[in-house]
Amino acid sequence: MLKTSVALAAALLAALPAMAESQLTVVNFGGANGAAQKKAYVEPFEKNTGTKIVSVEYNGEQAKIKAMVETKKVTWDVVEVESPDAARGCDEGLFEKMDWSKVGNKADFNPAAVSECAVGAFVWSTVMAYDGDKLKTAPKTWGDFWDVKKFPGKRAMRKGARYNLEFALMADGVKPADVYKVLATKEGADRAFKKMSELKANIQWWEAGAQPPQFLVAGDVVMATAFNGRIDAAQREGKNLKITWTGGIYDLDYWVIPKGTPNKDLAMKYIALAASPDAQAEYARHISYGPTNNKALAKLDAKVLAQLPTSPANAKDALKFDIAFWADQGEALEKRFASWAAQ
Repeated sequence: MLKTSVALAAALLAALPAMAESQLTVVNFGGANGAAQKKAYVEPFEKNTGTKIVSVEYNGEQAKIKAMVETKKVTWDVVEVESPDAARGCDEGLFEKMDWSKVGNKADFNPAAVSECAVGAFVWSTVMAYDGDKLKTAPKTWGDFWDVKKFPGKRAMRKGARYNLEFALMADGVKPADVYKVLATKEGADRAFKKMSELKANIQWWEAGAQPPQFLVAGDVVMATAFNGRIDAAQREGKNLKITWTGGIYDLDYWVIPKGTPNKDLAMKYIALAASPDAQAEYARHISYGPTNNKALAKLDAKVLAQLPTSPANAKDALKFDIAFWADQGEALEKRFASWAAQ
């Protein structure tokens, strides 16, 4: 009996690494995005590899990743992060280096998707949205968003400096190409806050991506800044919400691997699948976020392409979110915004 028990224990110990590798924890922002990832990435990966994916939703808390890495207790294997966090985390050594020989040919990707320790997951946009049932005349510019005489009622905006200061300058007549040049100056920042003050009495703040479509459908606001994928999800549910793409700000989310995960190789395989043309095309069919692998575009029909931030018609008057600018000046502008919003 003792010999059998010892042999059994030895067999179990030998199987431990394999058992550990049969499960992968993937973290994302949930919602319609999480549902699209499940169809395009999670289910095919589980089927192809026999690996169980544990999906975790979070709100972008980088402090959790930092704590895991520093204490060497990493339980997250693949994490979706926003661009400033991808850049900062890379600089701070929180993420593993990406093996691009496993991901794909760098030349096939949007240049912004290629990083030493992150892979662009998709392109998304913060846009102007409105309810087509309630607003018969479509707002065309950020100037219209600020025009409360022509379009009476509240506006929903994300509570923070990012995006809003850019929108304010565009509403004040600054061309998208010049926004960051102007915002980088003291006079430009003052101008943006002055323009925000003009609209302040008509702003209803939002903090979660699900809120803008909810506010619009409920009639709480007549227009909203919103993530284009959230409006797409509401449209798929039969809501007559519409997007004005002019002056939208597009950005990328990224895949990263927290440094020290015991499942690094498996995490790399998951990212490789999620970066492949077929998987990215399938993802774009479930939510209107643009592929980072350009080869995915040829696999999509005209109807799907027309809804993406990366389609030529939607991208022509768009502004690329400037990570370097916000890394440099973001902290000061966010503090100023918090003080301004509290007044």
